[in-house]
Amino acid sequence: MLSFVNDYSEGAHPAILDALVRTNYQQEPGYGDDAFCTSAREKIRLACGDPTADVFFLAGGTQTNQVVIDTMLAPYEGVVACETGHVAQHEAGAIEYTGHKVLTLPQHEGKMCARELDDFVATFFADGNHDHMVFPGMVYISHPTEYGTLYTLAELEALHEVCARWKLPLFMDGARLGYGLVTPGTDVTLEDVTRLTDVFYIGGTKVGALLGEAVVFPRSGMPAHFLTMVKQHGALLAKGRVVGVQFDTLFTDELYTSIARNAIACADVLRAAFAERGYTFLVENPTNQILVVLENQRLAELEQQVAVSFWEKVDDTHTAVRFATSWATKMEDVEALIELL
Repeated sequence: MLSFVNDYSEGAHPAILDALVRTNYQQEPGYGDDAFCTSAREKIRLACGDPTADVFFLAGGTQTNQVVIDTMLAPYEGVVACETGHVAQHEAGAIEYTGHKVLTLPQHEGKMCARELDDFVATFFADGNHDHMVFPGMVYISHPTEYGTLYTLAELEALHEVCARWKLPLFMDGARLGYGLVTPGTDVTLEDVTRLTDVFYIGGTKVGALLGEAVVFPRSGMPAHFLTMVKQHGALLAKGRVVGVQFDTLFTDELYTSIARNAIACADVLRAAFAERGYTFLVENPTNQILVVLENQRLAELEQQVAVSFWEKVDDTHTAVRFATSWATKMEDVEALIELL
């Protein structure tokens, strides 16, 4: 059985496993005060081009989204996201569970429009009854988006300008950030992300780590007593070293970006094969998530030999599914899938 279900099916890059084994018996302080977390923070600051950035390590994406949003919002505020945003669709109400509403805007191939965001906030404050409503308190986007699309630098700058004018923190979900940064043709760099957002995270879980996300608060922007609030969420790892070792390894000799390129290279070959054979894409994107529309009968046949992710029902006879490549995808598996096509 070939598997293209997601980009976190495998364990971890061998260099990470080696580092964990090699440092296993080294005694270190807990809760992120260890030498590995300290080293990883410095390497991430250097990569971001911001020596003042605060960096904090958490275990997973939903946990990170919930902790960041809850700790940065006042009790009467909500977070603005696209209707297809991960916090609005696939996090089981984790944000609402903390008492904060997700305020949704239309999506455009997974992306938020700066003009629509501006109109939304302006309309809110123009309403004479807005004191009785949930205030927009921050803005959430993903890069790459849930559809595998990427923001351009101009689009990010436009969102940044709107957020700055309304004094709304801009939060970027970077669960797959590594894949977005290495996609050919993108004009967005890690330094751009650092400059244009108020908080973002560098995904490890889906880009070569066993687990872990690195939350970055540019310009020393971490909320006061953030560690204490992380503890309240049950998200503070006593063995913070486990994540620190992994990010210290990922940000040594540009490992993070070099392994991400494998996913893009494999996806490019597979995407071209779909196109050459006349398959229809639900959304065209340049990253590692390929969204293909298949006839239901053809999908049933394919699923006898290939594992894929259901995406959405297109009509009574067609279904959109996702083929995801990863840092660990083998080109021979891509070629075997192409033979099946």
